[in-house]
Amino acid sequence: MRRHIRIRSRRAALGLVAVAALVGGLGAAAPALADTGEAPMTVPITGQNKVDLSLQGDNGDSTEPQVMLRLATTDVEPEPDDNGFVPILKYGDFRIKIDATGLKGVASVKLPCGAKGLTAECKVHELAAGERQNQIGGIRLDVDSDSAVGDFGSIKVTGETVGEDQGVTFTPLTIDVLVGGHEYKNRKLSEPKGFEAGDVYDAPVGFRNVGGMAGDGVVLRFHGSRGLSFLDSYGNCAYKETTDGSLLHRGVDAICTVPGTFEAGTAYTVAEPLKVRTADFALDDVFSYGFSSVSPAKAKALLAVDGYTPGTGGSLTLKELPGAPAGDYTRYAELDLPTSNTYDLVLTGASAKGKAGDTVKADLGFRNDGPGWISALRSGGESIGFTVTVPKGATVTKAPDRCTFTTIEEGVKGYLCWVSTPLLEDAKLTFPFELRIDKVVENAKGKVALPAWDNPREPEQSNNTAWIVLNGSGDDEGAGGSSGGGSSASPSPSASGDTSGSSGTSGNSGSGDQGSGSTGGGLALTGAGGVLLIGGIAVVVLGVGAVAVVVTRRRRTV
Repeated sequence: MRRHIRIRSRRAALGLVAVAALVGGLGAAAPALADTGEAPMTVPITGQNKVDLSLQGDNGDSTEPQVMLRLATTDVEPEPDDNGFVPILKYGDFRIKIDATGLKGVASVKLPCGAKGLTAECKVHELAAGERQNQIGGIRLDVDSDSAVGDFGSIKVTGETVGEDQGVTFTPLTIDVLVGGHEYKNRKLSEPKGFEAGDVYDAPVGFRNVGGMAGDGVVLRFHGSRGLSFLDSYGNCAYKETTDGSLLHRGVDAICTVPGTFEAGTAYTVAEPLKVRTADFALDDVFSYGFSSVSPAKAKALLAVDGYTPGTGGSLTLKELPGAPAGDYTRYAELDLPTSNTYDLVLTGASAKGKAGDTVKADLGFRNDGPGWISALRSGGESIGFTVTVPKGATVTKAPDRCTFTTIEEGVKGYLCWVSTPLLEDAKLTFPFELRIDKVVENAKGKVALPAWDNPREPEQSNNTAWIVLNGSGDDEGAGGSSGGGSSASPSPSASGDTSGSSGTSGNSGSGDQGSGSTGGGLALTGAGGVLLIGGIAVVVLGVGAVAVVVTRRRRTV
């Protein structure tokens, strides 16, 4: 009977019958099921096959391996079953041997499986379906006192069975290691003084070869988020515009290939600036770019990537930039622009009348009057939060899905409602509440409010407060909102519900982006003693009149 290996993730089941069918349909390169006397298994040893080591000391976290060795028993990664297991395809006595003697005098090496020298032998007794669970171990490489520009060596990784033939053949892996090769760092960017939404940014993109050898050809990749576009179309570039899906991922991506020899220690820049146009709604949009090496043989294939359209104009070219300071270059080059635009969030309330026992509706409104959108590209997916208190004498019988009953402040219960980011520049959302009037209280009011703080992105905050008014009279009768009006409601038939005041579920979630996992850039409130997040700045509410500010930021790589 076949055993299973348990993994941490718990996803939809894929039974043994399905796995057998999966493996059987992979063709000649796929293994047969274990211990059945069927055709031999061919198992590739997988991992990074090339590592370039910098003499500048920028080789990543010294505790993290650059190469992770695994065994790929099938081309398709199986899903675990309901208990979190994947099937074992083969049992036996196998050895994976790592020979790094070719790196003696080239680089320092840390091998897995308890090795202390330049060779290692790892024991394997089970081969699970797929690749993820067949992890052998990591290899860490670093330069040492003997390393010099141009040093080159290889690591050989092979596999074998111990004892009698067990029907498994391993495909070896060779890892080539080069020290001090060409290495490109990108020119830093800065937003021009007085730059505004609608302006065109002349991006002085470029790179410096900080490595010890010349490079043959480069590839330039650049990206502009939803509020950015590129005025020029270069013939040696290909472009892809994403206009659907999550707002986080919309924008333009480009790949350009530039032939030539790029000498060590030399800086280069585009012959003319890359023109980046900002939309009127753009706010904290992201422009990023990066240069890397590409051989002439691979350049043509890069421009034929699926989904990309060739450019139509002249070629993007590079020229030397004499005297460029080394400190002007960095591994990751990106810029938020424009940073001076604003948005205007508006809350609208509701008013209703009824007698004791009636259930009334209060449709609260949330909108962005722009001109800017809340791009949420940096701060990790927080939502915008606003609070709702319940008018005296009433009980909420049904609340929107994205509103939770909680403590708003000491001694005050109410609802915390969420709006997803990114948020469009013209977003309009509705949060429908239903309330039962337990006791008629004239001019009973419940406050609807965004947190107040000194936000340069939203200078107009007088419309960040609105009201739910029940049985209002005179001027209070229609006091539904602070700006843009509110809704008024008639009583609906009495509805049975939770009389404790806890949240029900109903209506619009208030989401400005129905795509997956949005990253922040808006604002969020997590209740009393909670966290307000806006544009990647976390304002931690410690108590009345006390806050702590924490800046969070996430890098996008290209």
